[in-house]
Amino acid sequence: MLIEIPGNNPDHRKIKEVADILRNGGIAVIPTDTIYAFATSLMNKKGMEKLAKLKGIKLKNAQFSLICDDLSDIAAYTKPMERNIFRALKNAFPGPFTFILNANTHVSKLFGTNKKEVGIRVPDHPITREIVKELGHPIVSTSVHDDDKIRLYTTDPESIFQNYENDIDVVIDSGYGKNQASTIVDCTSGDLQIIRQGMGILNN
Repeated sequence: MLIEIPGNNPDHRKIKEVADILRNGGIAVIPTDTIYAFATSLMNKKGMEKLAKLKGIKLKNAQFSLICDDLSDIAAYTKPMERNIFRALKNAFPGPFTFILNANTHVSKLFGTNKKEVGIRVPDHPITREIVKELGHPIVSTSVHDDDKIRLYTTDPESIFQNYENDIDVVIDSGYGKNQASTIVDCTSGDLQIIRQGMGILNN
C-alpha cells in the first residue's frame, strides 16, 4: 500500500492508519529528515523480527536505531549520560543525527539479547514524529538502501514501493527524500566521536 502524506500538513487519519499497522507488527517505509527508512514498532517483537529478516539478519544482531519524539523519550532506553552528551543531544535534536548511547537493560529485553548500545534519532520531520506520538513509544528503524552501488539510497517512494511491495505493508509517499544519511556520533565512551559524517554538522 502506498499512502500519500504531505510533510507540511500531515493528515492525522492517515498517520493513525500507519501507526496501527506498526502497532500490529507491520513494516512501513517512512520519510525522515535524511533518507527513507524501514520502520516498525519497538513494542511488537514479531514486527522487529520481520524487519530483521527483511535486512537478512537475526534480531539479536541487528543495529537498528530508535526514532523518538523528543529527549524525554530517550531516558527510558539508555543509561544515565554525562552532561556534555546530554548537551550535545539537546543542541542536535531534532535533526539529522544518530547518537550511539549506552543502552539499559530494557533495550536488551526488547531485542532479546545482551545489547549494550543503541542508536537514537529524533528526526526533524513532522510525519515521523507524529507517528511516534500516535504510537506512544519509539519506532525501530533502519535505512532503505539501493541495490545500485553508485546510488546508495533510494529517494523515490514510488520506486521503493515497487521494489518492496511484497515485503512490507505500507510506504508513505512524502515526496522525494534526500540521498544523504544522518551523521552518526558514538557517545559510549563519554566523549563525542563522529564515526560517519552525514547531513548533520555537530556543534559542541
